[in-house]
Amino acid sequence: MKAKTTASLNFSRIFLFTGLLASVLYMASCREAEKEPSRMEQVMAIHDSVMPEMTTISKLVADLKPLADSTEQGQEYRRAMQDLQKAHTSMMDWMQGFGERFDHEEIMKGKALSREKETWLVEEEVKVRAMQNQVMGSIRRARALLGARDSIPQE
Repeated sequence: MKAKTTASLNFSRIFLFTGLLASVLYMASCREAEKEPSRMEQVMAIHDSVMPEMTTISKLVADLKPLADSTEQGQEYRRAMQDLQKAHTSMMDWMQGFGERFDHEEIMKGKALSREKETWLVEEEVKVRAMQNQVMGSIRRARALLGARDSIPQE
């Protein structure tokens, strides 16, 4: 009977240990999931949120181009079109400059950065936010201008 009790006690200990180990591993994985994104991930998230707007810019430029002429209103459309084109160029320039400073492993796989590159990343965060503001602002202004045009009764 004592052997049966000892075996049962050992089984209980193993079961308890396994359950405790599973709980610890689960809690550790939850902490990893809650981890705050790195600065590189934040910079790339901004880029990723703006990149789809390049299609929007192309469409708006196409909408504005036939309206841009020598009239006062036509010049407003031209300025809006030029703002969109500058915003597009800003995105392309930012991507090129960023790609020259950081390699694929650093951008996509979280490879550790040197101190110099950490400083560069802070600079790039400022640049990507400025580019985001330029892109979104040019889109907002173009849409407002085109929306105002659409609300005017056509003759």
